[in-house]
Amino acid sequence: MSSPNYTFKTALITGGGGGIGKALAQQLIKDGKKVIIAGRTESKLQDASKAIAAAAYYVLDTGDISSIPRFAKKLIAEHPDIDCLVNNAGVQRPLDVNEMKADEFGEKADQEIDINIRGPMHLALHLLPHFKSKPTALIVNVSSVLGFVPFSVVNPVYCGTKAWVHFWSMDLRAQLKGSNVKVIEIAPPTVETDLHRERSDPDDNKKANNKAALSVDEFVEETVGKWKKGDEMISAGMGNEIVEKWEGSMGEMFGKMVK
Repeated sequence: MSSPNYTFKTALITGGGGGIGKALAQQLIKDGKKVIIAGRTESKLQDASKAIAAAAYYVLDTGDISSIPRFAKKLIAEHPDIDCLVNNAGVQRPLDVNEMKADEFGEKADQEIDINIRGPMHLALHLLPHFKSKPTALIVNVSSVLGFVPFSVVNPVYCGTKAWVHFWSMDLRAQLKGSNVKVIEIAPPTVETDLHRERSDPDDNKKANNKAALSVDEFVEETVGKWKKGDEMISAGMGNEIVEKWEGSMGEMFGKMVK
């Protein structure tokens, strides 16, 4: 039997045109959920929507913050049954202060911050009033193990943005405690996607090059299994040890302080 956190009816998944987003969407649809996907590239969304039988798709750049209020209003009007947001869209940029000029670094970093931080926050804020009108609703934020331990030094901004997603999720959950809106965080480990496409070796997250990497199917199976059990902080594969250590120290301290 699934937990109350898996009883939602209709989910919006950002970054749903491929990778983790598309795979999560496909699993949710298999489980009888209505799923709407969003992303920046319409051709990818069209292909993904057709392949997984998504209910609808929307072209949305989560880094374009000014477009989010209008998008949220349109989404609610066209799909008033929406009761779940999966903030999955993200970008990972290799950035090095020793090799890049300030303007180049700053421009790429600002875009990364907009997509990874400001977009998910504004989506949650603009959907929250509607979610509060539902019997139950759910916000799912996709962070990363790099938000717990920033060992990918080539991605300093990405690591920082995912740490923000982690702490935002914890405090958002605490603020909404006792309400009908629940908050789940998913912290992926290395998964075989195209997230590393801007690196010098875009395949360094593939199983052939990284024994710790999970296939997308492996990741989704473990993640959705924990989601159905009722876990609020979810990782998979090698990410489990990282998250468990953090939860057993800083997470435990946080819990004591916000009681």
